[in-house]
Amino acid sequence: MTSSTPTGANNRRGPFRPGERVQITDERGRITTITLETDGQYHSHRGYFNHNDLIGNDEGTVITNSEGLMYQCLRPLYKDFVLSMPRGAAVVYPKDTGQIVTMADIYPGARVIEAGVGSGALSIGLLRAIGDQGHLRSFERREEFADIARGNVETMFGGPHPAWEITLGDLAETLGDVEEPGSVDRAVLDMLAPWECLDAVATVLAPGGVIICYVATVTQLSRTAEALRADGRFTEPESHETMVRGWHVEGLAVRPDHRMVAHTGFLITARRLADGAIRLAPKRRASKTDFSEEDMNAWTPAALGERNVTDRKLRRAARDAQNLASHAAEANEHLNHEG
Repeated sequence: MTSSTPTGANNRRGPFRPGERVQITDERGRITTITLETDGQYHSHRGYFNHNDLIGNDEGTVITNSEGLMYQCLRPLYKDFVLSMPRGAAVVYPKDTGQIVTMADIYPGARVIEAGVGSGALSIGLLRAIGDQGHLRSFERREEFADIARGNVETMFGGPHPAWEITLGDLAETLGDVEEPGSVDRAVLDMLAPWECLDAVATVLAPGGVIICYVATVTQLSRTAEALRADGRFTEPESHETMVRGWHVEGLAVRPDHRMVAHTGFLITARRLADGAIRLAPKRRASKTDFSEEDMNAWTPAALGERNVTDRKLRRAARDAQNLASHAAEANEHLNHEG
């Protein structure tokens, strides 16, 4: 691999290699993801096939197993990978990652901060957008989540990404220690209380820089918007959500799917004003902007229906993520030897 090749690009091309993740789809549309191993086998209740029969073949190959069952074989896309990868926390759905990258104007070479890292789904999307010449600093308070995210990112890119750095700790407390004032282009906050970090973010965000927050409930949305307004260093915030509905298309039988990916979260964006500038805002304001104790309790983890993630589950997810990363590194090493 040459230095001019973007990290992970060659891992998405060429014939299948040992250590790669492959998505196999049977004749009924059932999908399974396997990791290729030299001399390995994939078994189901209806026969088996050898991994060696796939290794060296092109992506899109259709293979027949010992019982005559056919499988279509492709590398998982980003949307497939993030929904099946090991996780310790809920992931940001691809539909929201796409909106974050677009609405926050994440561009190649940008300096971006992210909190928190979760299982790394959003980190992968941000790294693909900023490229090797950008810089993404992800803040995570729990080391177990950082380990899971690190494994998932390395699995996707075939090894460590040169533009990524994880900082353990609370963003509000540590951001000023690792980033200079006005040095950050974009800030992405996926956390329960983003308003607690606004002062720290406003300090490091460059004039014109974008802050985008991903929150789950209307109470969080309202609190974040009012905090952005009260801070005075940001433009009037804009809020939206994205819903995706698939369609069944077969001949003249064209209809919307019975199920859809509806509400997953709200996105709220604003931009950093120049120092000393006065925020321009609509004259009409809400009649009530103060938050009661009841309002404050509405966004606690328990109120949001979140279950505590056990240490055992986190350790298992971290172990699975690291194992997948090791296999991806094996595939990357195999590619380097071929080159």
